[in-house]
This record gives sequence, C-alpha cells and structure tokens, in this order.
Amino acid sequence: MAVDPAIIGTELPATTLTIDAGRLRFFAKAIGATDPVYTDLDAAKAAGHRDLPAPPTFLFSIELENPDPFAFLAAAGVDLRFVLHGEQSFTYHSTAVAGDVLTATPRITDVYSKKGGALEFLVKETAVTRADGSAVADLKSIIVVRNPGAGK
Repeated sequence: MAVDPAIIGTELPATTLTIDAGRLRFFAKAIGATDPVYTDLDAAKAAGHRDLPAPPTFLFSIELENPDPFAFLAAAGVDLRFVLHGEQSFTYHSTAVAGDVLTATPRITDVYSKKGGALEFLVKETAVTRADGSAVADLKSIIVVRNPGAGK
C-alpha cells in the first residue's frame, strides 16, 4: 500500500522529557562514549558545561518515550514489518544537559517513492526545544518502507 502524500505537514504528538543525569550516563555507556565529560560532573564542569551534557544522538531517544512512538506509521497504513530506519541527522543549536526539560515536536515533511514504488520514504523532522522555547536541535529521520506489492 502506498503512503498517501497527504500526510506531509502532519504534526505528530510532542514529547516532553526532563533529562536525568543517570540516564545520560547509561546512554553514554551504551554508545561507547568514553569521554568522562558524559559521566563525571567535575569533568563536565571543567569542560564548561553546567551539568552532564547529552551524548551525541541522545536526542533521538526523546520521541521513543511516547507510549506508541510508531503510531503515526500505522495510521499512515504502513506495515511495521517492512520498515527500515534509513537515515538520521542532527543540527545542534545548543548543548542539552542534565536537568533540562526538553520538548520534541515532530512533523512529516516529505513522502516520496523510488524503484517504481517498491521503496517509499517518509521524512520526519523534529524540533527539540527547552522549556523556555530556546532551540536545542533539529533532527531529521528518513524512514524507508518496502512495498512488497509494488511491481507485481
């Protein structure tokens, strides 16, 4: 089933998360970040941060806090068995640190297909801001959907 391009512009539910230092340490360990700035408060402060900074790619995990973070795909008629996370990019505006209250606001910005519809692409862009509205980062995800019925 083809993804209807009418979903372009759809805003998805926002997620708000207070960043916890323990969670940042765990994430740093999980991705193999060995720089003590991500796990030791003294090292973080010596590097000029007011608290432990969020490791690279941490912001991607905010949206996963939603009870059903992939509901938008099901609503678009996408069978999750045929989904692949194709690409992720980050544009950072400031450093998020432990104690920050962040809100991730995603929206679908594009839908297109390749290979005669056998592969469909959903582009989701997410603005991450602090409680005061200041920009932290802009994230871009490209989700690839294999359409097994295409070309038959």
